[in-house]
Amino acid sequence: MADQTFIMTQKNYDDLKKELDYLVKVKRPEIIERIAEARSHGDLSENAEYDAAREEQRSNEGKIAELEYQIKNADIRAEDKNKTYVHLNSVVKVLDEDMEEESVYTITSVTDVDVMSGKISVESPVGAALLKKKVGDKVKVPCPDGSFYTLKILSIG
Repeated sequence: MADQTFIMTQKNYDDLKKELDYLVKVKRPEIIERIAEARSHGDLSENAEYDAAREEQRSNEGKIAELEYQIKNADIRAEDKNKTYVHLNSVVKVLDEDMEEESVYTITSVTDVDVMSGKISVESPVGAALLKKKVGDKVKVPCPDGSFYTLKILSIG
């Protein structure tokens, strides 16, 4: 099975490396210290402090593994300032013609997604449909049920 690739800018990549460095060099030792302290309190079978520290360790190690995977499989793209077509980091205003609603999306890497702020992945159905399109273009976005809806690109910033 082929590894998944993560499309991102150099800044996204550098941010991931910085976060990984923090988790490995700062947070991991802090957690190990808390585990050692909790162990020193005796009986581990009823030690909530120990259990919490071990759970935090599992979570931290999971995040480290996730970041290492994303960094290893990064597909770094040059930042493009062109506003004539949609690309990574474009801010796109669209009209959903069926619902008669306008939305603004920022097309980001999967590592930068924040749906509540309108930041969607370049690999999401909407992001993928908008990619490389121009103002005035209409794109069909697939729905999970197999149907489609249409978005019209109003502006690109």
